Amino acid sequence: MNETMLIEPSEGPAFAVLRPGGASDVVLICEHASKTMPKALGTLGLGEAALESHIAWDIGAQRVAEILSESLDAALVSQRFSRLAYDCNRPPESPGAYPERSEIYDVPGNAGLSASDKAGRADALYHPFHQAIDALIDARLAAGRNVVLVTVHSFTPVYFGKPRDGHLGILHDDDSRLADAMLDAAASMMLEQVSRNYPYGPEDGVTHTLKRHGLTRQIANVMLEIRNDLISDEAGQRHWAGLIAELLAASLERLTTEGGRLHA
Repeated sequence: MNETMLIEPSEGPAFAVLRPGGASDVVLICEHASKTMPKALGTLGLGEAALESHIAWDIGAQRVAEILSESLDAALVSQRFSRLAYDCNRPPESPGAYPERSEIYDVPGNAGLSASDKAGRADALYHPFHQAIDALIDARLAAGRNVVLVTVHSFTPVYFGKPRDGHLGILHDDDSRLADAMLDAAASMMLEQVSRNYPYGPEDGVTHTLKRHGLTRQIANVMLEIRNDLISDEAGQRHWAGLIAELLAASLERLTTEGGRLHA
């Protein structure tokens, strides 16, 4: 399967960029923004409930990212198709990029994909998305600008039947500068249920975007996970976008004050 077969011209590009010239140092990423399935893939053999659920997209995350983009004047790069077609927070060699099972759901349309099928999915969805991020970040660095990478996700409050009571996860890989500052800021703001590397961590393979774009360039980076029932409506989305904007402002001020350490 090649790119032209997977995504029809009428479906548009694999990614969207909002405020590419934003004044903020922050570059926002939303890998799981959409539940839209490429027409060529149909429903992947799934019912409507599954296609509306958290396995298909990060519920509320895109809207939080859009509000943050507006309030911060920050660039935002979003994936326009479902994580079930290709999970853009996984590299092409990862089985999780094309999940055959997601939580309690089997995904028939992802079972037994050939190497050619996987390459077609990556060519259509993964590579254009990450190349757009590369281009945006590298242009800013070439212009002498600071860049701070922030990826926005949400998580389900019940996973494999077990409740998750956390509100916000602040995730990092080897570079914890921004996560440390945000956790300190959350404590100062007396925010409850904010945890490091929750509900996942680097050992779960969830930091691919941070590693590819942040660690390789030694730019400050963090991954945010918000419980999706807290951001299921506009009021919740605006509330959490506001809290995150405060956390980021305090954290970036601290890092800059400590000697311009937005870059390692």
